[in-house]
Amino acid sequence: MSASQEYFEEKEKIDFLLYQGYQITRVSENLDGAAVEFERAGTTNQEREVLLLQTADARKYFSSIMFHQQKNLTPAE
Repeated sequence: MSASQEYFEEKEKIDFLLYQGYQITRVSENLDGAAVEFERAGTTNQEREVLLLQTADARKYFSSIMFHQQKNLTPAE
């Protein structure tokens, strides 16, 4: 499978979880990639999903999403 195809598959998984109302809550990176933990916001039973992202482009993509999530949480000055 090509690197671009792997990226698009990982991106689709991220987008699907975000569409379902999940937010990135934790990231653990190692030589195999990044384990990204998602939690569904506003649920009582703490629904969690973990994705292992191996492509560099997918890791850049989730980090840009994290940046926007954090930016939306901080009060505007």
